[in-house]
Amino acid sequence: MIDLPSDLPARLAEQEKSGIRWEWLSQKERDSRLNPAAVLIPLIKLHNQWHLVYTLRSVRLHDHSGQVSFPGGSWDPTDTSLTETALREAWEEIGLDPAAVQVMGCMAQVAMITRFVVTPVVGIVNWPTPLTVNPDEVDRVFSIPLDWLADPTNQEFRVHTHGGIDFDVPYFKPYDGETVWGATAGMTLDFLRLIK
Repeated sequence: MIDLPSDLPARLAEQEKSGIRWEWLSQKERDSRLNPAAVLIPLIKLHNQWHLVYTLRSVRLHDHSGQVSFPGGSWDPTDTSLTETALREAWEEIGLDPAAVQVMGCMAQVAMITRFVVTPVVGIVNWPTPLTVNPDEVDRVFSIPLDWLADPTNQEFRVHTHGGIDFDVPYFKPYDGETVWGATAGMTLDFLRLIK
């Protein structure tokens, strides 16, 4: 059974220094302006196991509609940090009270083909805590055990082509009827590598 390392904040601080992951962007896209954004990677302890919490984005949204993601969104000028962005967005999307989240740190930023550079913020949620889903942004909230996510038989890569370049895109097998893939799967794998 996977447990969180006691030095998780130090591991996150070290990884955050590694810079932006660019693998899904062409050089032209790397040279263009990217908008800052953040997601919260929420950890909960459920039935004596650590789980990651995911959302299924509403089909009415412009970006990543109908996809599984972590709660998050664009940085707002009123946000004092990208950590605040992640917590604010989690509050707006799923009603997760920022006071119920113990922020452990940030992972390395990820550049997205949708012109965002995303900072993943890792937080432990005081669970159970009430959630109120915003139906304009989220269709459902669910969690997946870390043990299931870490099992290599539940992971695969598929080739996607973007801008004439082939990329190996991570996928997880369906869990509870949902498929985690793309950047969200990549961040999940990064987190799993971080805690091993």
